[in-house]
Amino acid sequence: MALLSIGEFVRASGLSRKALRLYDDLGLLRPAHVDPVNGYRFYTPAQLEQARLVAWLRRIGMPLATIRSVVSLPSAAAALEVSCYLEKIEAEAAAKRKLGSFLIAYLSGKDATMDANMTESTSEPLTIRYAVRTDIGLIREGNEDSAYAGGRLLAVADGMGGHAHGEVASAAVIEALKSLDVDVPSGELLNALDHAVRRADGTLREMQSADPSLRGMGTTLTALLWSGDQLGLVHIGDSRAYLVRDGEVFQITHDHTLVQSLLDEGKITEAEAASHPKRALLLRALDGQHDFQPDLEVFQARAGDRYMLSSDGLHGVVAPAEIARVLLSVQDRDQAAADLVKLAIDGGGPDNVTVIVADVIPA
Repeated sequence: MALLSIGEFVRASGLSRKALRLYDDLGLLRPAHVDPVNGYRFYTPAQLEQARLVAWLRRIGMPLATIRSVVSLPSAAAALEVSCYLEKIEAEAAAKRKLGSFLIAYLSGKDATMDANMTESTSEPLTIRYAVRTDIGLIREGNEDSAYAGGRLLAVADGMGGHAHGEVASAAVIEALKSLDVDVPSGELLNALDHAVRRADGTLREMQSADPSLRGMGTTLTALLWSGDQLGLVHIGDSRAYLVRDGEVFQITHDHTLVQSLLDEGKITEAEAASHPKRALLLRALDGQHDFQPDLEVFQARAGDRYMLSSDGLHGVVAPAEIARVLLSVQDRDQAAADLVKLAIDGGGPDNVTVIVADVIPA
């Protein structure tokens, strides 16, 4: 059988000399003969089909390592491998389109909903209905709490710093999170929340750099972000989130306070914690000045769930049993939120208090 020089093989196969050298090095397409004197490569006409196959597989983006496996298979098995590869890249492309749609909406600040064929599939389509209440309390001169409630995002922030600085901090952080109230792919919930919180912390840093009088301000943050039947939680500080499910109430956040750390270590009791002189001392918060690590978790939502977010103006004076009683017994969420705020006021209202009550229902 007559051999083809590398030049003839390049013209017949459509591959470049560089590609042929690479395929030789990788064991994808070995020359039939290499001249021992001048190193010229020669190929058989029968190798043209394999060369074209390698080129076609490269054109669909198949990695060289995968191609090496495919070209060694019988035709039927190779066809199956190509089919599986195409299914994989189509799934990846769909995921990228979904993420791209979210990023466009997120970056443009639009409350956009994806097309039906891009939405997260769930066993049961769910939505939320919510109520928000906030009160200045009986002692504070201003309300440093900020809150947001939308179709996919719930958030509570409790500012600190005094002289309206806390109000500025909590409002800035909530504003930075509002762009998340879009249809976020469930696989990106935690990334989206983490990015938004770090962007919010950067905003606080820039504000303090521009206006030194704002130094010392900061805020807590507790937020829930929905996608289908998944919800992401981001939490830093001592605001809280609770879940009501199957007749029980669970606190799903962990306070980032000195008192909580002492409780965790067994150094004080619950009774001692309630009256500890440093019970309001935070170990973590958003302040634009210090490194922080927010708690990030994903939960599976169910129809019938109830979620409650609140600033510490509630649990600072209202016993857990009373909070649970209202959440379990008051079905109307507006009334439940109002009753919880009233309990805080009746308890002396020493702090601002903000409550969001949200019920998960079939869409």
